[in-house]
Amino acid sequence: MPLPFLDDILAAYPSADAGTEKPLTISGEGALPSWFDVTGLAAASIGAAGLTLARLAGQQSGTAPKVSIDQRLASFWFGFTVRPQGWEMPPSWDPIAGDYRAKDRWIRLHTNAPHHRKAALSVLGNASDRAGVEPLVAQWDAKDLAEAVVEAGGCAAVMHDVEEWAHHPQGAAVAAESLVHRQTFPNHENRWAGGTPDRPLAGLKVLDLTRVLAGPVAGRFLAAYGAQVLRIDPPDWDEPNVAPDVTLGKRCTRLDIKTPEGRATFEKLLGEADVMLHGYRRDALERLGYGPDALRLLNPSLIDVSLNAYGHTGPWTRRRGFDSLVQMSSGIADYGMRMAKAEKPTPLPVQALDMATGYLLAAAVLHALEDNRRTGAVTSSKLSLARTAHLLSASKRGDTGPGITDETEDDLDPRIEETGWGPARRPYWPLTIEGIKPSWPDPARGLGWSGPVWG
Repeated sequence: MPLPFLDDILAAYPSADAGTEKPLTISGEGALPSWFDVTGLAAASIGAAGLTLARLAGQQSGTAPKVSIDQRLASFWFGFTVRPQGWEMPPSWDPIAGDYRAKDRWIRLHTNAPHHRKAALSVLGNASDRAGVEPLVAQWDAKDLAEAVVEAGGCAAVMHDVEEWAHHPQGAAVAAESLVHRQTFPNHENRWAGGTPDRPLAGLKVLDLTRVLAGPVAGRFLAAYGAQVLRIDPPDWDEPNVAPDVTLGKRCTRLDIKTPEGRATFEKLLGEADVMLHGYRRDALERLGYGPDALRLLNPSLIDVSLNAYGHTGPWTRRRGFDSLVQMSSGIADYGMRMAKAEKPTPLPVQALDMATGYLLAAAVLHALEDNRRTGAVTSSKLSLARTAHLLSASKRGDTGPGITDETEDDLDPRIEETGWGPARRPYWPLTIEGIKPSWPDPARGLGWSGPVWG
């Protein structure tokens, strides 16, 4: 069965073994209802990460194991996967976050982080809930409001249609970008000795500096196959609505890298890491003193894999963004609204841009490891939510697809995970790699539970 998106994704991870790897076997029925092929993107992105891992494992064993993907389970893993047993997940959204009608068109405010909420209200005026914000937004032209909120340090996006975005300077820049930006550095000794046949990433040290949501998904994938993932957050950061889902398998610590003590600890960890995942906006690491040249000096063999919201060229490369904002900017929410004949923006049924980009980030790490073993080169990669949106937008269609039946007991792993919030279950993992069984060493816990040490 051909899988949409898979060829385009695999082309972004060229290999000397391309064309010789075993095909991806697809099983499972149904697809998430959407005006875009979200389930196809789920199966392809998770499957591509699996194929890349299989190639890496094959470098050790001499033959790449077979890979299969269950597209029904992939659909479930594209959403939140925690199934609380006797407790409830925290709310997903701040009371002010959401879509609003401005004078001329729709705009979305993203206020889940306290400083982003403060920035939006510094522009709009005092309000404590959606009812108070609506009349304030209605006084503004959407573009002017979005620019004012962004200038204040907040997050907002005007809703464009697909054609508008195609002709927008940022939309055009993203369309011209490759799915994965790759840069290769001179050869350096690969300190990672390699994993074991059943845990191919055992011993790999991954420093995870990412927040909601794509980067943490990448770290969760790598942890499943043996990587030691250490997540670092600032002292005042929290994301209670997603931490139960994405801290699975990781140690989570806090560091203030603006202090001498925090910088010293961070640089020690950085020097020991094999991989760094981060989602800082362009030049943000440079302002902290950790630009590309500084990173190479601290750790010449470091594989640096990063993402941003709006791409790596064009006028919005420094703009803050999240999945829901990119859906608004890129025309996805507008297309859904028009096709559904709805009265408000109609986004995807899950945060598919985050999820897909997360698995593509994991594939970029695995591809870099594969290259390093073969050639000794150190490869760094950059991805963006907007470029993933461009990939998905090619699948827009005139109906919402076949749909998918509700999750049942048969879809759930019977094992109980004792999370930091209470017992939980998750759907079965959708990816099967012959001879390799995924498992996570630590249950999901709150941020900052660990010291700044490797597991």
